[in-house]
Amino acid sequence: MAPLFPPRAGTKRGLWQPDPRWRGAPDLPPPGTRPTPARPDATVTATTAPSPLCVPPPPLPGLRRCRSRPGPPGAPIAPPPPPLPVPLRARGPAGGARPLSWGAQSHELRPPRPAPAGTLARPEDAGRPPAAVPAAAGLGRAGRPPAAPLGAQGPPQRGPAPAPPPSACCPPRCPPPARSYPHVPFRLKEEVMELLPRNGCSCEGGAAGLALPLQRQLFGTGPPVDFASAFPPGERLHAQRLRQREFQSYRLRVQSPADRLLIVPANSPLEYPAQGVEVRPLQTVLVPGLSLQAAGRKSYEVNLTASLGTLAVAGVVEGVALRGEGQPRLSLAAARLDHLNRQLQFVTYTNTLFHPDTADIVQFSTPGHVAAFTIRIRHPPPPRLYGHPPGDGDSDGDTDGDGERAYNVTALVTIATKTFLRYEKLRGLIASVRRFYPDVTIVVADDSQRPEPLRGPHLEHYLMPFGKGWFAGRNLAISQVTTKYVLWVDDDFIFTPRTRLEKLVDVLERTSLDLVGGAVREITGFTTTYRQRLSVRGGGAGGDCLRTQPGFHHRLAGFPACVVTDGVVNFFLARTDKVRQVGFDPRLRRVAHLEFFIDGLGVLHVGSCEDVVVDHASKLALPWRRPEGERQYARYRYPPPRDDSLRAKQRLFFFKNRFKCMAGN
Repeated sequence: MAPLFPPRAGTKRGLWQPDPRWRGAPDLPPPGTRPTPARPDATVTATTAPSPLCVPPPPLPGLRRCRSRPGPPGAPIAPPPPPLPVPLRARGPAGGARPLSWGAQSHELRPPRPAPAGTLARPEDAGRPPAAVPAAAGLGRAGRPPAAPLGAQGPPQRGPAPAPPPSACCPPRCPPPARSYPHVPFRLKEEVMELLPRNGCSCEGGAAGLALPLQRQLFGTGPPVDFASAFPPGERLHAQRLRQREFQSYRLRVQSPADRLLIVPANSPLEYPAQGVEVRPLQTVLVPGLSLQAAGRKSYEVNLTASLGTLAVAGVVEGVALRGEGQPRLSLAAARLDHLNRQLQFVTYTNTLFHPDTADIVQFSTPGHVAAFTIRIRHPPPPRLYGHPPGDGDSDGDTDGDGERAYNVTALVTIATKTFLRYEKLRGLIASVRRFYPDVTIVVADDSQRPEPLRGPHLEHYLMPFGKGWFAGRNLAISQVTTKYVLWVDDDFIFTPRTRLEKLVDVLERTSLDLVGGAVREITGFTTTYRQRLSVRGGGAGGDCLRTQPGFHHRLAGFPACVVTDGVVNFFLARTDKVRQVGFDPRLRRVAHLEFFIDGLGVLHVGSCEDVVVDHASKLALPWRRPEGERQYARYRYPPPRDDSLRAKQRLFFFKNRFKCMAGN
């Protein structure tokens, strides 16, 4: 009988060798066992998702050496990886079989690259129905990492396999799964697998590498941007190593034990709080919800173990023996279960190792059962409250004659802007604001070379060094705001009767949004909201992938003209504290906007309302009739193609945000 798979150089005949790039995939049955046969449309393997805690960060280049063949004595050899899964065969859209692979750096599934049209996963599959694939795992000769599976990416290749990259040579040493079911067959649903998160992102689109004329103007998208190309070839490796080292330091700094995945075992007699227990640093708290539900024993014993504090009891119950009071490990034993459970109601936890925001994982055990729960240790952030409720002292917000809620905009909102050389446009903005909101404070940050005086009530003019930059000016203006909300506008906007700030205030007062944008109307009548959806896909050690796409996520309940999105136009009302929390990177000096919303991912809850409109001052003027300030502004605002500002922005994306590429509009 012919072998199921053709032999490959360096491997035993008939064995399916797993791809060393697969990381965090389900564990296989012990070597030598065989799965139970299944239906032709089913695939047999053992699958138990291991905990992501056992996935260490990818090693830095050069820290480990993985060798495809034995080296000289004393050469560092990567430890052999644990057994890895075989590729799973599932039905494709046309009924053919194609493999499914696993993510390279975490426990995330990833569909394979599609096979070329007209080809099969394996030549010998021609004319055969999809069959169950037996699982086998092992290592190559002389400590080699397992060879790549034949047929996983098209027809089998002849000759030795290329050596895998260093980050893929040393898979994590995960503990064995608590339960394994190698005898149970299953079939993967490819339509669901496609929806799972991936860890090998790419910014290449469906027409990667194909540059069409006027592609950005016609379709709103351009070719993907590789941020590593912003560095000279001789500096890229150094930049990658430095970024990886900083990233590991960042993860150690921000991760807390409260972020760890805890699985509660089934049918455990231990009862305990899964979450919600919180204590201030170096303080004491009662631990609620502890009990043992295991009747019928001759004696009962439980143990509690902490790592960042000590355990004690606030009261003593008769017939309960205590050991380790005031220590990290506390033991309780009793002959009667009700007495033990009553004693557990008095257990206290005292934090002894100061940290302003962390968590202690406490182990709770009884013979034969172990559980764990977290106690949050932190100073609750003090609130920042503002003394001007809506509606002239009425926190419910009355309605005016138009049916809109009445808010004291003067007490709630400060208007902030950044100007540079365009005083004529700035004065037009101030005059239009005063028509509708005569008492609202306006804050102006100015880095012009020859500043001109600005006078008027409720106007604050702050001067900066010449050409300090767009985002630096935003930081200065925001830092001077003392109201609950800040309205950001460009210095060439014009307020009109449709610029109803009360509507934007109403949205923020009645929803959980942190920032809501309006619409900007050009002199041609075209109105834009610049709604952007932002997403980041994991990419492993090489960095993540940023994607931008016009649009929104869903409509905002209760506000028919508003949506929820990720980025908006330069006309928005925001909670002042949230904007300060994100901040504006002062290294972005000349051209920047969406970078603020990228930095705010995971922090800002953003919306957009198309029924609050501000006009954009006309940009149509003959060149010889433009003021000198306008012409000088254009030279700074629109840098030439050879200017280094764009490359500097790409370097920030690569290093600060740890992106490797960007795709979208």
